[in-house]
Amino acid sequence: MKGFEAVEFRIDRRNGIAAYQQIVQQTKQALRLGVLTPGDRLPTAKEVAEACAINPNTTFKAYRELEREGLVELRAGLGTFVRRSLARPQAGADSQLRGELEGWMARAREAGLERDDVSALVASVLEKQYAAAGAVGIVNSQEPRSISE
Repeated sequence: MKGFEAVEFRIDRRNGIAAYQQIVQQTKQALRLGVLTPGDRLPTAKEVAEACAINPNTTFKAYRELEREGLVELRAGLGTFVRRSLARPQAGADSQLRGELEGWMARAREAGLERDDVSALVASVLEKQYAAAGAVGIVNSQEPRSISE
């Protein structure tokens, strides 16, 4: 069980996203990438509060949202544990797609693009690709997922 050693929350106070939402997003990202797996324990609210300089209630709020989505379970006196993964083999650290993306990111950086430039470019292409897929009814051949994923 790796859990809290594997995830380190980082709160960006300048991005306009509430701290609890950042914790939710970062947890989901760790679940998608396979960094967190079922049975892993998340850091305690106190540990997150100390590491991120936030109120422990912020972490409790994030964990409750993750629990409502069925991703974690709170066990009284024991902590918060991952219930299910969002990982797909195609998104793993050793996947071909990730390797290609890392190569593209390196080329973008070498071309002089800054982080915000890359983020804007990726967001616009992501929106276009997934909006187009939804608009024309492209069917994904992978297993169906629930709307909450």
